[in-house]
Amino acid sequence: MNASAMHEEQAPVVVIGAGPVGLAAAAQLTARGLSFVVLEAGEHPAAAVRQWGHVRLFSPWRFDVDAAAARLLTGAGWVRPDDDKLPTGAELADDYLQPLADLPAIKPHVRYGARVVAITRLGLDRVRTAGRDATPFLVRLAGGEDILAAAVIDASGTWGTPNVLGASGIPAHGEAGASAYVESALPDVLGRDRDRFAGRRTLVVGAGHSAANTLLSLAELARQAPGTTVTWAIRAASPARTYGGEAADALPARGALGSRLRAHVDDGTIALLTGFGVHSLTAGPDGVEVSDGTRGVVADRIVSATGFRPDHSIVGELRLDLDPILGSTRLLAPLIDPNEHSCGTVPPHGVDELTHPEPGYYAVGVKSYGRAPTFLLATGYEQVRSVAAALAGDWAAARDVQLDLPETGVCSSNPIESPSLKLITIGGGDSRAGGCCG
Repeated sequence: MNASAMHEEQAPVVVIGAGPVGLAAAAQLTARGLSFVVLEAGEHPAAAVRQWGHVRLFSPWRFDVDAAAARLLTGAGWVRPDDDKLPTGAELADDYLQPLADLPAIKPHVRYGARVVAITRLGLDRVRTAGRDATPFLVRLAGGEDILAAAVIDASGTWGTPNVLGASGIPAHGEAGASAYVESALPDVLGRDRDRFAGRRTLVVGAGHSAANTLLSLAELARQAPGTTVTWAIRAASPARTYGGEAADALPARGALGSRLRAHVDDGTIALLTGFGVHSLTAGPDGVEVSDGTRGVVADRIVSATGFRPDHSIVGELRLDLDPILGSTRLLAPLIDPNEHSCGTVPPHGVDELTHPEPGYYAVGVKSYGRAPTFLLATGYEQVRSVAAALAGDWAAARDVQLDLPETGVCSSNPIESPSLKLITIGGGDSRAGGCCG
């Protein structure tokens, strides 16, 4: 159907991403009786989550299931997992997100292999003002198809746009040429990727949850496979932030991380480099040398666990008001600033804090947080509940935002429960492991 023909019909709400937050948005829109379509770039729901399916969340099921989704599932005979258990990414996908996506009320409205490449207003660029609010969005797919939308809920996440290794926010000298040595976040060190790390020298760069989980797995691999060495490089002068709340964490699984990681550093299993900002990478016959300008370390593999950033390129023709530091909305930025907040101290927020000068476009989930690593799944679920209420015209419910989050001294780290299962916070459609979110 062409755009002009679609314009004659009532345009749906377009949800981008069929991850945890995107499918929660679908459940909330279903509950409100609003027409919607979910566009997922992958070939199945939770495509990004499945990429780190070997990882166990630090938060139990009670924090991982959206309330509207649970009501729909329960009505269809779904048996809710034990609220106190910690799911893996694979279990989150198979036991919750796949059944949710398969519900008769949602399945006909989900399209897979539908990658969004641009969002604009039909017939208008960002300069045109007249009639803008009454003009539907035009959502273009990679195959060239245009879809009209009454509103857009962007839950596409940040999994596909990791940060670079370079300490200044741009690639380090030689980073592109050394790409063959670099692993993305959360490799399955003790499983499918074991052969790439066993008996080799690995450098892990980063101080968040991805780094912590990978370090713990590598420490276990070093015990199993002689010749395996582990080096951890952080820009900070101390690893205290990564060690986090430890015994004071309201989520015991997350709090245990710091103690275990500290123990491996103290006993020398993990060699720690502090104040180390990656300046250059130089590939050679003996591996790749990573330097901060004065010191260097040679490795066979590098795990880039430096976090993720949102990609706003698809909305270049929309009028967004982004915080210049985090890349979130300006109203949300002070509420999620990682210099001031942990995951558990982020205040409740909803449609008002997520609103841009472009009415009807909402980035939600981990993408809404920009570069802040303070996202939790429960936060994303409350975001889409508020947005769906606003789209339905129920502004009293939209502004009645509430969150019950566990307090913690750090929000981007968590421990392993067994040698083969790492734990993590995860994020929305791509997971911020994905930041993650738990």
